[in-house]
Amino acid sequence: MAVGELCRTEVITAAPGVSAAELARLMTDANVGSVIITTDDDRPVGIVTDRDLVVRVLAEHRDPKSTIVEDIMTTELVLLEEGTGLYDAVRCARDEGVRRLPVVDSDGRLTGIITVDDIVRLLVREMSCVTDIMLESSPEL
Repeated sequence: MAVGELCRTEVITAAPGVSAAELARLMTDANVGSVIITTDDDRPVGIVTDRDLVVRVLAEHRDPKSTIVEDIMTTELVLLEEGTGLYDAVRCARDEGVRRLPVVDSDGRLTGIITVDDIVRLLVREMSCVTDIMLESSPEL
């Protein structure tokens, strides 16, 4: 199955000029650990995680109100096209060492996000279904 069918389509985004303080409030309000930074035409240009706020703002004693996201975001995004299969997404996350994978359409516009946590939950549900089938069709011990 393709990640375009599995990903979350409600992605929390922000513009590069937003302050770190505003971004932290956005994360808190949306109960998320990351925000995708996009251009005006929905093209992802970066990501900021809750860890980035701690390491790149608080630990460096920067003022969260005057520090803008563009100065702290990770710009080397690992993007997946909507048609990417789940197995390839898992391999990509493993090979690149990332937990969050923005999903884009063929024009490079953000359409969703899939995380390693999402993938694990999906696989657990699938394994649970397989387990139920096995238990129903196997003789009892």
